[in-house]
Amino acid sequence: MAEFSFELNDDQKAVREWIHGFAADVMRPAAAEWDEREETPWPIIQEAAKIGLYSLDFYAQQYFDPTGLGIPMAMEELFWGDAGIALSIVGTGLAAVGVLANGTEEQIGTWIPQMYGDANDVKVAAFCSSEPDAGSDVSAMRTRAVYDEAKDEWVINGTKTWATNGGIASVHVVVAAVDPDLGSKGHASFIIPPDTPGLSQGQKFKKHGIRASHTAEVVLDDVRVPGSCLLGGKEKLDERLARARERATAGGERLKNAAMATFEASRPAVGAMAVGTARAAYEVALDYAKTRQQFGRPVIDNQGVAFQLADMRTRIDASRLLVWRASWMAVNGKPFDSAEGSMSKLFASETAKTVTAQAVQILGGNGFTREYPVERMHRDAAIYTIFEGTSEIQRLVIARTLSGVPIR
Repeated sequence: MAEFSFELNDDQKAVREWIHGFAADVMRPAAAEWDEREETPWPIIQEAAKIGLYSLDFYAQQYFDPTGLGIPMAMEELFWGDAGIALSIVGTGLAAVGVLANGTEEQIGTWIPQMYGDANDVKVAAFCSSEPDAGSDVSAMRTRAVYDEAKDEWVINGTKTWATNGGIASVHVVVAAVDPDLGSKGHASFIIPPDTPGLSQGQKFKKHGIRASHTAEVVLDDVRVPGSCLLGGKEKLDERLARARERATAGGERLKNAAMATFEASRPAVGAMAVGTARAAYEVALDYAKTRQQFGRPVIDNQGVAFQLADMRTRIDASRLLVWRASWMAVNGKPFDSAEGSMSKLFASETAKTVTAQAVQILGGNGFTREYPVERMHRDAAIYTIFEGTSEIQRLVIARTLSGVPIR
């Protein structure tokens, strides 16, 4: 077990500087353009692939960093560059985590490489869980997967929404109900291979922020996949469903479902994304406050501005520490007995919204224009309190964990 440290080691510092250089030199100059275009920045993803930043090897190295800090460090630097472009680069990772969290070794080795492609032919992947009537309430999921025993195939029907890379992905990971009577305990995850008949893109969403990241509906119309595409395998699923039925009858302990296993693993990473966006806005505001002259002096000389900057930096540092703690705990097998993963995501997400709003205020009229990046950062920050579990859901998870009471 790696000891917890507030100091990155030399290798981690080198990786951080490498990512920071890419974010500063490649992502930031292109950020405003792709935000306006509202299109997937394929050329930027390809540049990331050429240097090995968008690759299975890179994310595997960070994922298996024994300190747990590899992923949050990388997320912070990328999202410091630009949230929309960064999400296009890392969005595949959520699908990959879904396979890592629920799949067999063979499935991991088969499908995750296909999610990324290579530098000459980059691919992306999509994790599809939310539905029009089942966002936070995953138990309301209507997408169904029915097993065709004669053909050893699963037949999937339904509509997914708000899927990052949905419809343009090479590989889709879809969460579906296999036993609706069990609610969220009756869910399973499935790989939908490239070019599978019946899968199509529905509506592409025009968004308030993170506009360089593709978000769309995914429609599944009698999609048939081999039995081997059920993550974890049918034997494991049957055992889990049997336990869930027994506990449903006896009122036993809680079982994790397929979607929640993915989200729990990714919450600290989302917190790190929020830290990156908040830090970027804070740095712009600090520089502006030191150079902008009003009434014959820099605006930072005014206590009202200086105190805002002090609070902004304090919240950012506190958020990073919560993210690092949760990330270290996760990689070292420490249970989130106090919902530390949700704590990190909640606090960092709220920090990003607060800090970016303060940055706009400090820049005044300039902050409200697209001539300055804090306007875009403020729009981007709104997503952190919404996706992968709203702030309200995080508070619910924390309260339930601390109290042991099924609060609603």
